[in-house]
Amino acid sequence: MITKDELLQHWLGHRRLTRKTIEKFPEKELFEFSIGGMRTFSNLAGELLALTGALKQVVTKQVEPYGHNAALTTKLEILKQWDEETPMISTYFDQIAEDSLHDTFMLFGQYEGTILSHIMYFIDNEIHHRAQGFVYLRALGIEPPFFWDRF
Repeated sequence: MITKDELLQHWLGHRRLTRKTIEKFPEKELFEFSIGGMRTFSNLAGELLALTGALKQVVTKQVEPYGHNAALTTKLEILKQWDEETPMISTYFDQIAEDSLHDTFMLFGQYEGTILSHIMYFIDNEIHHRAQGFVYLRALGIEPPFFWDRF
């Protein structure tokens, strides 16, 4: 239905929109604000940053336990790491042979699925967490970026 490159471009569009969402947060609220016991958006962004390492596992077949990126303590650090890791998604993604997308892989040594199902999970997870960020921004009286603005 879509090409491998179209799937990558779709994912990268979501990355650009999530970055815009991070930028909208005031520094303090990025690290402290939450609703209903949900994690802060800085914590959610750290999880999304960890998915670059997950994609690397798919490519290298070197399985490692899940490692959440919680050490970042400023918005600038999160954005810097975001900008460093986003191009790595393309680098790793380009190394995946299209005919291997339906191969089975045990992500983090515990989640079995096809390579494609893992990639789709990475994208879905980002959309889910960004939506939480949109709710936080609205609760703070801040207009989130338009959800369709992925450029």
